[in-house]
Amino acid sequence: MTRWTTLVPPAALVALAVAWLTHPEGAVGVTAVAVVLVAAVLAAVHHAEVVAHRVGDPLGSLILAVAVTVIEVALIVTLTVSGGKEAATLARDTVFAAVMITCNGIVGLSLLSATLRHRTAAFNAEGTASALATVATLTTLTLVVPRFTTSRPGPQFSSAQLTFAGVASIVLYGLFVVVQTVRHRDDFLPVGTGGAEHDPHLTPPPLRTALVSLGFLLVALVDVVGLAKLESKPIEDAVTGIGAPLSAVGVIIALLVLAPETLAAVRYARRDRVQTSFNLAFGSAMASIGLTIPVIALATIWLDTPLVLGLGATQMVLFALSIVVAALTVLPGRATLQEAGVHLVIFAAFVLLAFVP
Repeated sequence: MTRWTTLVPPAALVALAVAWLTHPEGAVGVTAVAVVLVAAVLAAVHHAEVVAHRVGDPLGSLILAVAVTVIEVALIVTLTVSGGKEAATLARDTVFAAVMITCNGIVGLSLLSATLRHRTAAFNAEGTASALATVATLTTLTLVVPRFTTSRPGPQFSSAQLTFAGVASIVLYGLFVVVQTVRHRDDFLPVGTGGAEHDPHLTPPPLRTALVSLGFLLVALVDVVGLAKLESKPIEDAVTGIGAPLSAVGVIIALLVLAPETLAAVRYARRDRVQTSFNLAFGSAMASIGLTIPVIALATIWLDTPLVLGLGATQMVLFALSIVVAALTVLPGRATLQEAGVHLVIFAAFVLLAFVP
């Protein structure tokens, strides 16, 4: 019997092609696109888990993080090209939103799911702290430092500074991938009785099944990003209609694109595999910066659009608070419902201030 998760990716791809040609408008059209988008997100989560089960931790979580981010980068570049000067801050807003969503939203929901079911959440402090340090460094170098440089007017990098930021992003992300998957792999594996060797849900599927799911995963991710782009105009109109700044559009798009990783992380946390959830969260944040900034840096060679990367004062305060709280959460190697609540409140504050600055 064919599962719905097998039918949805190609069906959503067809719907995406039809929507691109017909440009559906009105409440019915927008709602239909949203329904297909949700179905594609759920299918992506299923196929990502199948692939992750086959390759094991931590490589499995890395696959979903990189797959989503590659297409997210394509979406940012596309919107930047078509948006003109109004899209000057799109890369900054989307990347920062990805950092806040992963470090507070995904982490908070994962801890909430785990602690409600198991009272405490256990994870490897060594590996998670290394991931958090990398996220903090990448975000500071690419999004905070431009606010204080003086070579260019406004919160922008000069060509030399942007080149350094791009190279540094690639180097740090590449180094982390090697550490996570080769040199210190054990630091990123689940701990306690919730480890892979004790989880009956993680019997590796056959290679053929995993390869088929990998193909469906890539198709589903294309569906998610393409449909999210179609929804961006209605979202932009809605944001403008309520008087919110255009930067909120980047937040909503990031929420849609990161939905597969969020659902997957919560599922792992419910199985007491919080380390895998953290691998997804912090890995996604690193991939978002480590891939987006270099590509955008190269794209500025051909784009006339100014690239504004420096965060505003409110954003920097929220980022600093997030890193401090995340460090206090990570270092003990265990967390309770209290830490979950703190992260979710910070995330709620970020979303609120994105719409009501």
